[in-house]
Amino acid sequence: MPDRTPTPAPTAKYIFVTGGVTSSLGKGIIAASLAKLLQARGFRVTIQKFDPYINIDPGTLNPYEHGECYVTDDGAETDLDLGHYERFLNVPTSQANNVTTGRIYDTVIRKEREGAYLGKTVQVVPHITDEIKRRMLLLGDHADFDIVITEIGGCIGDIESLPFVEAVRQLRWELPPNDSVVIHLTLLPYLAAAGELKTKPTQHSVRDLREAGLQPDILVCRSEHPIPMEMRKKIALFCNVKINSVIEALDADSIYSVPLLMLKEHLDERVIKKMRLTGGSAAPDLEIWKDFLGRLKNPTEEITIALVGKYVELPDAYKSINEAFVHAGALNECKVTVRSIQSDNITPDNIAQLLHGVDGVLVAPGFGERGFEGKITAIKYVRENRIPFFGICLGMQCAVVEFARNVLKMDGASSTEMDPASPYPVIAMMEEQKNITQKGGTMRLGAYNCELRKGSRAAKAYGRNHISERHRHRYEFNNQYLQAFEEAGMVPSGLNPETGLVEVIELPAHPWFVAGQFHPELKSTVQNPHPLFVRFVKAAIQHHKNEI
Repeated sequence: MPDRTPTPAPTAKYIFVTGGVTSSLGKGIIAASLAKLLQARGFRVTIQKFDPYINIDPGTLNPYEHGECYVTDDGAETDLDLGHYERFLNVPTSQANNVTTGRIYDTVIRKEREGAYLGKTVQVVPHITDEIKRRMLLLGDHADFDIVITEIGGCIGDIESLPFVEAVRQLRWELPPNDSVVIHLTLLPYLAAAGELKTKPTQHSVRDLREAGLQPDILVCRSEHPIPMEMRKKIALFCNVKINSVIEALDADSIYSVPLLMLKEHLDERVIKKMRLTGGSAAPDLEIWKDFLGRLKNPTEEITIALVGKYVELPDAYKSINEAFVHAGALNECKVTVRSIQSDNITPDNIAQLLHGVDGVLVAPGFGERGFEGKITAIKYVRENRIPFFGICLGMQCAVVEFARNVLKMDGASSTEMDPASPYPVIAMMEEQKNITQKGGTMRLGAYNCELRKGSRAAKAYGRNHISERHRHRYEFNNQYLQAFEEAGMVPSGLNPETGLVEVIELPAHPWFVAGQFHPELKSTVQNPHPLFVRFVKAAIQHHKNEI
């Protein structure tokens, strides 16, 4: 029997969220919704995600593999679920909020190479599970949070998730009574031929969880139809939970409706009772949330925004951008319909047809030359036709290249990412990036300061001149060409105060033509919609009114 390291007395209580039957049931949304309800009662809550894949982080993953890579203020490349956590809670996350199997094994192997284990055989138990437990307790070891919610990625039964489940089993045994709760999210499929919901997949999923040593305290059952009381009794009986701990999670019209659905099902009350939480208010204060939902579901305007990118087939690839439009649309009492356009398919001959009827165009971030020329073609069209434009990261770089080619007449102007031999490298790699060969975690990552030019569109949108935004890129505006651009009418309205690097460009003569080197979508939340998205939507509404 391996020696067991005593777990230190915690300063927080822990909720573990697991999933079964199938992936994509919405563990992240359930975790974020529960966190919102507890936060609205006055508790300090954070959420972390443990992912079973062996990548150190999602930074090197193709968006088609795992959706967008979300970036935190401290420069961590993380799972997109952290975006949900921030959008719901309006609290920044960090490197500690996302851990992968790869990061766990990397830490343990490095320690083994350093001799930290004193020659012992390194094993999954206790060495891997001890490192997982250390990471699970990290956010709760200080006095910053009352509750830490941990989402375990993957499905119960997956071989990759077993060390995480084992770590939770050990923690449940080591933590004081009532300091932890396990919530298991499962599926009740509806068989049309039989005309009924089926509980057997849920029973099997809970059986697998119990075989791994974990008994769920609460079951959250995803369903397309209401769960009859008799079926709740059956689930409770065969899964060994109380009947009032069988929670119905019906399909919702919006992810932002889920907290209210969970409130109706008393999920927060069940957790509070099981963990004997004290100090919170009698009921959650959700007035701001309900006001947001009211605006979201009762718009007075409607616009169409073209999202030009090369990963448009998968909505999760631009998840934060799509959600930022939801937030900005609600604030403007406007329904924003996003029309995705594959940049690979754009040509000078079809651009007018592809953008027909849109009220604004956002050119999305990305890497590599695929779709690069299509983005430039789209930007040329919106610049010349005075359609509101918003560029993000590579979208800004494309706007710079387009302006250089078609206004400054710099034939062959490009980014050195796409054309290392360009005669006019208006976008070039940062000096500190040139000798880096590893891909993961080596870009300009995380929050950087930016000083906005007084009176600029960006400054007016933010309502201040000093901002901080998150970055994820290797290439920058080449300041050798700064004077030529400004003389021709493209204003560098935002600069990094430490380096002088261009952060924002805009065309004052255009109705709305603003682009940023950073990723503003990563800071948009329900409570604080991002000001650039809010102003872009306003400009699109005005364009729509002028067109009809």
